[in-house]
Amino acid sequence: MHPSTSPALSSERVLVLIPARMAASRLPGKPLADVGGRPMIVEVARRAAAAAIGQVAVATDSEEIAAAVRGAGFTAVLTRADHPSGSDRIFEALGALDPDGMVDVVVNVQGDLPTIAPDTIRRALAPLAEPAVDIATLCAQIVEAEERTDPNVVKVVGSPLANNLLRALYFTRATAPFGDGPLYHHIGLYAYRRPALARFVSLAPSVLEQREKLEQLRALEAGMRIDVAVVDAVPLGVDTQAHLDRARAILAQETAERNRRAEVRTS
Repeated sequence: MHPSTSPALSSERVLVLIPARMAASRLPGKPLADVGGRPMIVEVARRAAAAAIGQVAVATDSEEIAAAVRGAGFTAVLTRADHPSGSDRIFEALGALDPDGMVDVVVNVQGDLPTIAPDTIRRALAPLAEPAVDIATLCAQIVEAEERTDPNVVKVVGSPLANNLLRALYFTRATAPFGDGPLYHHIGLYAYRRPALARFVSLAPSVLEQREKLEQLRALEAGMRIDVAVVDAVPLGVDTQAHLDRARAILAQETAERNRRAEVRTS
């Protein structure tokens, strides 16, 4: 069976949370930037809903973002403005949406991935088929030579467990591991077991986390297990105007292709 989802998880037990805030140094107001005729945060929510793995909600400190999300028919939860990370923001939203503890798994989808494929989101649940895994995440094999040495491309160093599945040993901005073999580009989308998320946000920032500027190292240093599903490609993250222009072009191309297929079916 292709492990696109974990058979032990029902959609009633999974909550997809998308953290979003207006403050962005390189692209202010990014969540509300127009992509394909709708705000970026709404496009991400649409794709998360299409993954069909559980309820979808946006966690934000902005009334403006919340209004746009609700206007599109999605759930929005207003959170405090002083959270240091998206993980802390989704933990507050989890408590507000599910105070009785019915949700077992929280999937954190970044709000700046407007072209992410729903199947990529679904794949984040695959590692949780193993009960010992605390946190699941994603990666893709690096194919561009310049990415191997780019410190902005975070690499996963992991032990292969099965086809398209790794156990994470380390995350780094350096080129690693050394020697022949594939390198993997980490994708910052996480599926947390609820107790793991609660523990993670209770921990102080760790030494290696602060050195590498990578939050996930806090979990590894605390002895938590992170497994990684390998997907075909890294979704486009929008951080700059150039990224935004590229996302708009990709979405326009997707729309044109859908329209072409519809014409073929009706002809």
